[in-house]
Amino acid sequence: MAAQTALLLIDVQNGLFDEAYEEEAAVLHILVELLERARDQQVPILYIQHGGGSGHPLEPGTPGWQIHPLVAPHSEDIIVHKSASDAFYESSLHDTLQSLGVTRLVVTGAQTEYCVDATCRRAASLNYDVYLVADGHTTSDNGKLTTAQIVAHHNHLLAQLAHPTHPIRVLPTTDITF
Repeated sequence: MAAQTALLLIDVQNGLFDEAYEEEAAVLHILVELLERARDQQVPILYIQHGGGSGHPLEPGTPGWQIHPLVAPHSEDIIVHKSASDAFYESSLHDTLQSLGVTRLVVTGAQTEYCVDATCRRAASLNYDVYLVADGHTTSDNGKLTTAQIVAHHNHLLAQLAHPTHPIRVLPTTDITF
């Protein structure tokens, strides 16, 4: 039986992509391409939308909380709300994926070292086959490392993470299949 694949877009919200840097703008365009491919193949698309507290850049209901218009969801797409870096933590994500019969996740989005990393690790621990899109996630410079350094480091780190049955595969967009 073929694995049912879903595309996850983590925190692709205005507050994280406002006035996008070059790297972030490039990621948005990659996500547009992946969305088109996923929709053409009728792959479930799930948007993970982070909600921060009062005054947070991703406070629910604020412009920063909204999903970036370049990658806006369609009516058939699913939006899962979360409040922690791990998209599975106290959210409906796992139950939703189970109800769809999903066993394989293609992961993209923002913040590489927080939400993308935590969600990939948890997904592998929950026995999903995880495919991180190497050029499909981003973050911001942190004063010690540039965006490019953080992304490269996490691509390397997550690809090396030990898991006996569900290692995380890190592939460029061109190698992603649904």
